[in-house]
Amino acid sequence: MRHHHRQISGDAARPCLVFLHEGLGCDAMWGSFPDQLCEATGLAGLVYDRQGYGRSAPLDRPRTVHYLHEYALNELPSVLEALLPERDYILIGHSDGGSIALLHAAEQSPRLKAVVILAAHVFVEDVTLAGIRQAREAWDAGKLAGLARFHGDKTETLFHAWADAWLSPGFVHWNIEYALPSISCPTLALQGEHDQYGSAAQLDAIAGKTQNGRQLTLPNCGHSPHLEAPQATRDATARCAAPRGTSGCTAISKNRRNR
Repeated sequence: MRHHHRQISGDAARPCLVFLHEGLGCDAMWGSFPDQLCEATGLAGLVYDRQGYGRSAPLDRPRTVHYLHEYALNELPSVLEALLPERDYILIGHSDGGSIALLHAAEQSPRLKAVVILAAHVFVEDVTLAGIRQAREAWDAGKLAGLARFHGDKTETLFHAWADAWLSPGFVHWNIEYALPSISCPTLALQGEHDQYGSAAQLDAIAGKTQNGRQLTLPNCGHSPHLEAPQATRDATARCAAPRGTSGCTAISKNRRNR
């Protein structure tokens, strides 16, 4: 399977940051966040496009309600084995990428040292489905044509694969809270207070049910903390990914609302 990826230089003796993009994202749509975070922490980075996205191979079969599990339990381990064999790593996941990171973390890989998730979902809410319906209306109106700059001729297939999966009758029951108590590594969940795809209940579930979870709500921020509140997101992520002394994920309250 062909996966587009790029690697960011950093300390080879320390864990590598692995970036998992959102449901309509790719390497390029992270912006400068991965490079700036690696520079701030001194850690190396790996950014890749999942199958069906960006410059990776196109989807070769319809998606099912299990598509996030497949990315987490099949594709991600294969990418890590090919590109970071025997290397410790930290997962940084946005939206779909955050859910994938949590599912992967529940497998308790000894090489996984921490997880930072931005606007992830562990269950489906009405606000989530409403946001996706609005995205589909925007697509139908031609307002998301700019996605083609990132995904090329895969764009239409990708958009419908994402929207149709989430809006399918069975997906309303999708829930991965059962996996959270198995996550033992330090876990930091960040979310914008104005996230149009999820409520604070997502943060509460993640911080409350993982073994070493913390949460941070970012004011004046929507669904993309790394783009809308880059400094606060970078600082919190750096404290968790590359702690100094007594700082780190434990420095952030179990149920902190940063307002």
